Amino acid sequence: MNEMLAKAVAARTEELVALTVDLIRFPTVNPPGEAYTPCAEYLAGKLAARGFDTRLIRGEGAPGDTDRYPRTNVIARREGRAAGPTVHFNSHIDVVEAGDGWTVDPFAGVVQGGRVYGRGACDMKGGLAASIIAADAFMATYPGYPGAIEISGTVDEESGGFGGVAHLAKLGYFSRPRVDHVIIPEPLNKDRICLGHRGVWWAEIETGGAIAHGSMPFLGDSAIRHMAAVLAAFEEELFPALDRKRTDMPVVPEGARRSTMNINSIHGGQTEDFFPGLPSPNVADSCRLVIDRRFLIEESLDEVKGEVVAILERLKRERPRFSYRLRDLMEVLPTMTERDAPVPRALAAAIREVFGRDPDYVISPGTYDQKHIARLGHLHDCVAYGPGILDLAHRPDEWVGIDDMVQSATVMAMSLDALLRGGVE
Repeated sequence: MNEMLAKAVAARTEELVALTVDLIRFPTVNPPGEAYTPCAEYLAGKLAARGFDTRLIRGEGAPGDTDRYPRTNVIARREGRAAGPTVHFNSHIDVVEAGDGWTVDPFAGVVQGGRVYGRGACDMKGGLAASIIAADAFMATYPGYPGAIEISGTVDEESGGFGGVAHLAKLGYFSRPRVDHVIIPEPLNKDRICLGHRGVWWAEIETGGAIAHGSMPFLGDSAIRHMAAVLAAFEEELFPALDRKRTDMPVVPEGARRSTMNINSIHGGQTEDFFPGLPSPNVADSCRLVIDRRFLIEESLDEVKGEVVAILERLKRERPRFSYRLRDLMEVLPTMTERDAPVPRALAAAIREVFGRDPDYVISPGTYDQKHIARLGHLHDCVAYGPGILDLAHRPDEWVGIDDMVQSATVMAMSLDALLRGGVE
């Protein structure tokens, strides 16, 4: 039976490549959210031709959603011939900006040397195409399958997923009884199953000051100098403490098996936009710092926040005129699906069949849309599995291997068989 599925997928290789190329040619760059609607409409047409009922759902009210840049998602469902569970493949259609350093057109979908090149080839339009081909091959091989298959193309994953999976999850599209099992074809390598991700806390710290003439700074109070004290305390106290924390989660790469914090951005003083190259002669009365704290399943969110607050409160006591404001931007708890849950068990069996070895089980260093499925949909039989090498994501000359897509699509088709027809081991 698995051989039949493998042959059905292999017979669709040209179609898989063409679909990936077509998807890359939609420049769905986020921000600001370009070409979402035409890409979603294209997917709806491709899925409707395969017998799926399709819907376009706009993430109205989500960050970035405007009439110029609507957050347009597509969700499609194909019912089987008998009652049974629902398997959902979710992929994001947005990509990051191309950036410099490319040797090919990033939005041409160049095919050469057994690879498809382009922005989003790896992350994750190759995975989206593979899931469609997997479903198509499975439905053609077993037209009488029970249950239902869903495929979605959602937006804004690269900026938090609020106009995409989060919006749909709030509407009930990722909850039982509608959906039972979810596979997200993120590029985590074709023989690995990603069970979840670390937690994240994004926050903005603002230090206050008092404006004065730059020639007489002693008459004011520099918010930038206060922020410098915050950064110094982070360097001396917080970063070393984070380096000492380790997790039992199988996070990859190895360096992410500890707690980390990134300084995303810093903004202080008055704008120079009106006089490029010429500073404003003022003491800065405000300085803002955005932090990106990634934490482990062994840590609580209160503990994570408390470490930063403790430093800020100490500076407030010790440093004259120091004041601060702390604003939460995003909070996501760590998540890790159990290895013996139905989806990872089905994928593991398929990986053994295709590659002749056990899968590696990993945890992502960063979050992806599983966070919304877990926290809003309360659905935990969800993992990431798809073609592509994660290290290539967001880089120049991003690519996905054609053989990798075919093999991953075969694993997905066999997993569908296991989850819907019971053909597990």
